Amino acid sequence: MTAATNQADVQASELIRRILAESPLKAAGFIVTIYGDVVEPRGGIAWIGNLIETCAEVGISETLVRTAVSRLVAAGQLSGEREGRRSYYRLSRSAGSEFAAAARVLFGVPEESGWQFVQVMGPAVEEAMQSLRRAGHARLNTRLAVGPARPMAAAIPALIFRADVPQDHNALQAFASEYWDLAGHAEAYETFLTQFRVLSDSPSAPGFSPAMALTIRLLLVHRFRTVHLHDPRLPAAALPDNWPGKAARQLFAQLYRRLSPATDAFVAHTFVTASGPLAASTPTTDFRLEMLAHEAI
Repeated sequence: MTAATNQADVQASELIRRILAESPLKAAGFIVTIYGDVVEPRGGIAWIGNLIETCAEVGISETLVRTAVSRLVAAGQLSGEREGRRSYYRLSRSAGSEFAAAARVLFGVPEESGWQFVQVMGPAVEEAMQSLRRAGHARLNTRLAVGPARPMAAAIPALIFRADVPQDHNALQAFASEYWDLAGHAEAYETFLTQFRVLSDSPSAPGFSPAMALTIRLLLVHRFRTVHLHDPRLPAAALPDNWPGKAARQLFAQLYRRLSPATDAFVAHTFVTASGPLAASTPTTDFRLEMLAHEAI
C-alpha cells in the first residue's frame, strides 16, 4: 500500500465512522446490500466467510452476521449449502425477484410515470393498502389510493383508473405535499448528500485500497437504497423546486462508477463459491455501470 493510498484509507475510515454514527447499520440490512450489490449479479451465492469479513469492516461482529443470516434463511430469503467445512448461502428465487426489482430502481433509468387512482377490492384492504404505500401511493379514503402509474410488485385486487396529467403545476405540488411526506424524503436525500459529497470533492477518493473501495461502495449503496426505495418517486412535476433527489442520484451514480474498478477487482480476488471465485464483472454488472453513466455528474 502506497503512502497516498494509506492516507486515502485513513480519510475514508473517518468518513465511515461519521456515517455509522449518524446512520447505524443493522446486520440483516447490510447483508441484503452485500447480496444486492455484489452477490446477486454474480450468481446469487457466496461463502459466509466473505460476509463475515465484509461486515467486520463496518463493525458488525461474526455473531451478529451468523444470527442475521439465520433469520434471513428463516424468512425465506436465503438458503444454505455446505461443501466440506464451508457454508455457502444462496438467494431464494423469491428474494432474487425482489432484488432484481430493487436493482431496476437503483440502477435503471429513472421512470417518468403518470398518475393513477386505485380502488381496492376484496376483504384484505389493509394488506393491499400497505402494498400500495410501498409502491408510492397515498391513501385517500378506506379503499381509494392515488400514486404514480407504474407496475407494482404485488398483484392487488383492485380497479385502476388512469388520470390525466394535471395542468396546474402549483396545485399539483400542493396536492403532493399534502398527501406525501416530501419534506421527510428531502431531508433524507440531503443527509445522503452531506455524508457522501466529500468523496466527490476529494482528489484522493480514487486512491482507496481495494478493500476500502468495497466498503465505501457498499455503504454508498446501502444508504442510497434506504433513502431511494422509500421515496414514492412521484412524477417530477409534483416535486418541489430544487428537489434534492436528483442531485443524490447523480452523486450515487458518479461515486459508484468511480469506486467500481477497484471494488470489482477485489470481489474477484476474495469472494468465493464452492466452484471458484466470483467474477469481476458480468453482463449484469456491466449493464448497471452503463445505465449509471447516463446519470453521473
